[in-house]
Amino acid sequence: MIEGKVRPRTTEGILRFGMVGGAIGSFIGDVHRKGATFDGQAQLVAGSFSPNYERTLLTGEKLRLDPTRLYRDYQEMAEKEAARDDGIDFVIVATPNHAHYAACRAFLLNGIHVVCDKPLTFTIEEAEELKTLAEEKGLLFCVTYAYSQCVAVKHAQMMVKHGEIGEIRVVAAEYPMGWLATAAEHEGNKQASWRTDPEQAGISNCVGDIGTHIEHTVSYITGLEIEEISARLDNIGGDHRALDTNAMIMVKYKNGAVGNYWCSQVAIGYDNALTVRIFGTKGSIEWSQEDPNYLKVVKLGEPHQRLRRGNDYFYPEAAQMTRLAAGHAEGYYEMFANIYLKFTTALLKHKAGVPLTEADLDFPDAQAGVNGVKFIHRCVESSQKGSAWVKFD
Repeated sequence: MIEGKVRPRTTEGILRFGMVGGAIGSFIGDVHRKGATFDGQAQLVAGSFSPNYERTLLTGEKLRLDPTRLYRDYQEMAEKEAARDDGIDFVIVATPNHAHYAACRAFLLNGIHVVCDKPLTFTIEEAEELKTLAEEKGLLFCVTYAYSQCVAVKHAQMMVKHGEIGEIRVVAAEYPMGWLATAAEHEGNKQASWRTDPEQAGISNCVGDIGTHIEHTVSYITGLEIEEISARLDNIGGDHRALDTNAMIMVKYKNGAVGNYWCSQVAIGYDNALTVRIFGTKGSIEWSQEDPNYLKVVKLGEPHQRLRRGNDYFYPEAAQMTRLAAGHAEGYYEMFANIYLKFTTALLKHKAGVPLTEADLDFPDAQAGVNGVKFIHRCVESSQKGSAWVKFD
């Protein structure tokens, strides 16, 4: 059970939230807003959407927010919202990476629950500090590794948990994209500009942006813990770039299994092709983000299966996440909606003083954020040491 001082429940069980970052025109900001409000359990009431206050005001106007709850920066927002009787219940931090730590910390210190985009922070120490601070103050903390909230991914997790594919031996996962095959950062692409900038992105671009999705999705499905990593990070696409755009990563897990990860932003012909393959002693599972409603399963000595989301043979824990009947595609927005539904449901129970169960907390938490930052640092460390094996912990 998470304990801590909580505010009164919001009117009719609808939580109030604010956003840092995610101004109008931001792709991920819009995804967060839609995901958070998808099920009617949360309402956006405040924001500091941009370092440019005029842009914050414009965003607030388009979203029809009260002008008095549009703030010049996250610090002002955290302090003033915490002082209000009708202040926000949680904040969404959807800024470039460099601002995550300070913004999250400001809201935690003011007793406000936090949802943050990934990667959580620049350093392992910062991530661990946020985790500790949330625990000490009894606050919920979510990191939006949304692919784990796909129905088929949840079913894959339950298959592993129930021993359907036996003991895991090998994991092969990849996330190729091609959007940085050209110098997009010099062609007016704002996201490319900040993701290739160490001051805004951190010590890694490719691993930090999409490699961490591999790490978390594999971890969520399998429960495997990484023991050692050997990585090669390459800056492909121009000498002007300071950060990696391609990474090959070998993994040893604590149970003796091995893994091979590849992530790339210069793989022409690919968009968001996250694919996870898990091989056990009794069978294998394969899931692809670009075909998210299906799960490929092969049991030893049996015909190949292609399981379809929305059918009765999915585990109840996965079936309850389904929003549409089989054959109607669910995708990226629904993954974010699922992560926010779990988070807001847990927060409503928490505010009502109801003990939270393991099922209630089935969303990526601060520890998942710590693991992601640690994964980035270990990959960079290994690469700098000539792909030497380095301990994860």
